[in-house]
Amino acid sequence: RAALAAVDTATRDAAQTAFLADAAARGVAVVHECAGPDISSAADLAALRARPGPEVVGYWGEAVRTADEARERIAATGAHGLAGDLFVDGSLGSRTAALRAPYADAPGCTGNRYLDAAAICAHVTACTEAGTQAGFHVIGDAAADALLAGLEAAAAAASPTAVRATGHRVEHLEMVDPTQARRLAELGVVASVQPLFDAYWGGPDGMYAARLGRARAHGMNPFAGLYEAGVVLALGSDAPVTPVDPWAAVRAAAEHRTPASALTPAHALAAHIVGGYRAAGDRSPLAGRLLPGAPASYAIWDGAGPLDGDARNPTCLRTVHRGVVLHDRSPHA
Repeated sequence: RAALAAVDTATRDAAQTAFLADAAARGVAVVHECAGPDISSAADLAALRARPGPEVVGYWGEAVRTADEARERIAATGAHGLAGDLFVDGSLGSRTAALRAPYADAPGCTGNRYLDAAAICAHVTACTEAGTQAGFHVIGDAAADALLAGLEAAAAAASPTAVRATGHRVEHLEMVDPTQARRLAELGVVASVQPLFDAYWGGPDGMYAARLGRARAHGMNPFAGLYEAGVVLALGSDAPVTPVDPWAAVRAAAEHRTPASALTPAHALAAHIVGGYRAAGDRSPLAGRLLPGAPASYAIWDGAGPLDGDARNPTCLRTVHRGVVLHDRSPHA
């Protein structure tokens, strides 16, 4: 709160403008903003959505209990859904992610629990009835348990068909087992995941292993398992936690530190493009694809990239969204 209060309007405006320009220069035409009362403000979200540049799909992470409350919060914030950083738990780095068993490096500590299954059920049911996306921040395995319990209760209250049709989402979902993955797929939940988390903190000697021990760390971020279960994946950055760097994210997903959890390069690329549209509720067969009749949204790159076996990131020459040029450094520009 103190940090947010110290940011004046001019500083915020400059930061938002710089962020959107940088995203466009990296070939990003659409960003998802996870706003909320605990981490930003409605004014911050409104200012970002009004800026020129990449399209901003804004989410507001505030729990509600009724469909009327859901509609009121959507109307008040202009958000696309009541999702994003609606915290079920915290993070592994701070030992606030909710775990079934204690942290390996903090005996007796099992993290924090901010929403229980009943609150998750109420939020999902309310959003389903209001026809808007719900979503949650979920990292630890105990948080995943609460998420599934809440979703199951919401499906019983509002019907599985209604829950599936609304296309709710979950951020991070780093510790999930195959049975849970299959059920998430059956309920139409989209997983917004961050491959650079594994690149930065995975592996036998990384932060995950220090916090969880190697056995539990080995199962972190099971992208291949989620994909095989039928869960729609959307790759992202969780910026500023990790940088906006699409090619690095694709490479990290394809070169997972646990090889059995890696995506193929083609699946990783699709998850970073089509998956992003799906995460925002766009199920059009043209979304994120270069096909006749599709919106003119694309990026042009110079040089080979990770999918061609080149470790270097290519240079983005032009980014276009729905026919509008967002970034152009092509030779003729």
